[in-house]
Amino acid sequence: MMRILVGTEKGAYLLTESGSDWHVDGPMFPGWKVTAFGQTVGGARVAATGSNWYGVGVHHSENLLDWKPSDSPPTWPDGSDRKMEQIWTFHNEGDRLLAGVAQAGLFSSDDGGMSWDPVTSLNEHRTRDQWSPGAGGLCAHRILSGNGSMWVGISAVGVFRSDDEGATWVPKNDGIPSVDTAEGGERPEVGYCVHGLAHDPDEPDHVWRQDHQGVFRSTDGGDNWERIEDGLPAGFGFVMWRHPGTGRLLTIPLESSDNRVPVDGKLSVYASDDNGSSWRVSGSGWSEAPQFTGVLRRAFDGDGNGGFCFGTSGGKLWLTRDLGDTWQELNASFPRIAAVSIVA
Repeated sequence: MMRILVGTEKGAYLLTESGSDWHVDGPMFPGWKVTAFGQTVGGARVAATGSNWYGVGVHHSENLLDWKPSDSPPTWPDGSDRKMEQIWTFHNEGDRLLAGVAQAGLFSSDDGGMSWDPVTSLNEHRTRDQWSPGAGGLCAHRILSGNGSMWVGISAVGVFRSDDEGATWVPKNDGIPSVDTAEGGERPEVGYCVHGLAHDPDEPDHVWRQDHQGVFRSTDGGDNWERIEDGLPAGFGFVMWRHPGTGRLLTIPLESSDNRVPVDGKLSVYASDDNGSSWRVSGSGWSEAPQFTGVLRRAFDGDGNGGFCFGTSGGKLWLTRDLGDTWQELNASFPRIAAVSIVA
């Protein structure tokens, strides 16, 4: 039985498989924006909420239906001029739970998300005064880890890597076009609008990147990047996911930064089985009707069993159970979808 948590601009919903249909519970956190889901080392689920009036919150649940707020969500230190706008992502690193936030920063919790400390080494990086937001804000939205290294993707700043448990961080964007630098101009250290990151858990130095400026691959932990767009109708988008068993990559191309909808109205996932060297439309089941709705950068999730689900800005959910060979649009409609998590 599969269950899927869906975070939207107007609360969260739990979909539970019921025969050939789905039972929908919710909304939870009605009226609140639900921006991220995660899991503590102890197994409890966590959800991030946001409000223009009340700020951000972190909530815990053992059963996915009843949620309790944490003692203290991530906050900037007293005296900071930064605003805690949104929690974008959660990530488990050993016994710690990490959170990436906007305005861009990284926070760490040693008590399952009940209280949080800023990761000063990244938040006060020597390049901080050069950081600038993308269209979605100044957000730390993706965290990877493996073999003693961590990677953090920040829009519109770039990818940072730490090889010493977060004590120091180095920008890793060589080979990526800068958003604002003219061709042939001097390359800045930061100013690279990363949208998505994925890596091979068994070989973490193999990293894939969906960027404002295209799709890229690195085989040396981000020291160097190469463009990999053969077969894609466009290089723009927000989704990059890799199946841990087969290595299949999935991405969802959108037309451009100026028109963030599927190319020619054809919503579909593209797959690669050769580490991104070539891409093709993934499977069957896609609608013949025009689809002009985007997919946001945290509105997808996959599992190790061939399941992958994504939600659209139009409130629809698409699911595959066989790693993209066949797709189905689920029979439910939601507010604008910001986060998706397959929980069982």
